[in-house]
Amino acid sequence: MEESIKYLKEQFGLGEVDIRTYSPLVLAYIGDGIYELVIRTILVSKGNCQANVLHKKASSHVKASAQAAMITALQDELTEEELHIFKRGRNAKAVTMAKNATMHDYRYATGFEALMGYLYMTNQMERMIDLVKMGMEKTGGLP
Repeated sequence: MEESIKYLKEQFGLGEVDIRTYSPLVLAYIGDGIYELVIRTILVSKGNCQANVLHKKASSHVKASAQAAMITALQDELTEEELHIFKRGRNAKAVTMAKNATMHDYRYATGFEALMGYLYMTNQMERMIDLVKMGMEKTGGLP
């Protein structure tokens, strides 16, 4: 995957950036997308089934409460830098809030997504996947 990201950057002339200067909400934006892609990849790889069934399964993993539970279970596993990124995302002041989510879950989910975005943008896909797997094992959320 890291090679694919490198190729994407080369093909579109995307230079290296200091991702630490990015808003945690921007990291959460890309993190939301990449985390959902990981979940969808896992689900689709487990076998062919109806798209609406896949959607329901994916939704149960990407909703705010599931992400909040996952990051809560993972906090002791995070490096100091990862914990810092999570906290920046958790404490970011978002204009909107997800439907059907408590403020606590929404903030923790935003922190989780910021961490996923940071790991993706810094070419740490293996670490991201390891954390997702560990989080699913700890929360009993394996699809």
